[in-house]
Amino acid sequence: MDIKKKLWKRIQELRKQKWVSQEVLAKEIGIHRTYLSAVERGVKNVAVENIERIAEALDTKIEKLFS
Repeated sequence: MDIKKKLWKRIQELRKQKWVSQEVLAKEIGIHRTYLSAVERGVKNVAVENIERIAEALDTKIEKLFS
């Protein structure tokens, strides 16, 4: 599995552990829900700034998104 898909799988896992919907997370970080969905499926790339926002919204460190 490539690094992009590992990252987005981890984001999805953390989001689900916190019982946060894609819609709520997307709204919190200022992106569209369909974009977040595409990101979680590994279809879209995401800017580093948005990775940082996602980590903050999930109350985790960026490093944890890659582990």
